[in-house]
Amino acid sequence: MDFFVFISQQWLLVSALVVLLYALAFSERARAGKPASIHEVTRLINVDGAKVLDVRDRSDYKAGHIVDSVHIPHGEVADRIGELAPLKDKPLIVADKMGQHAGAVGRLLKKQGFQVRRLQGGVSEWTNQSLPLVKG
Repeated sequence: MDFFVFISQQWLLVSALVVLLYALAFSERARAGKPASIHEVTRLINVDGAKVLDVRDRSDYKAGHIVDSVHIPHGEVADRIGELAPLKDKPLIVADKMGQHAGAVGRLLKKQGFQVRRLQGGVSEWTNQSLPLVKG
């Protein structure tokens, strides 16, 4: 009950806090690469020659991955970033299971000069839309 009394008495401070939290979340999201819908990703791949970087675990990758995707587990990206150097001139789409690791990987890649986009909803959303995956 005291919480609601505080909010009603300090509504200006609470409003400022909410705005600042929103601004922080928005700026963090932008630093990690703009999210791309499934339709945007297919267009980027087919028209702009974008590559998909799959950062899921090996077992998830072998169970099914997007055609011609590059696989580097999220915990290894920092150590293996040199392998991605030839892809700097094209959009690089970071795909993970459901969106939980793409932000951190996207920030790292953006700092290194990559054109980063994040697959919105991850490979789970790709699967939910009945889009093709390659097994193995």
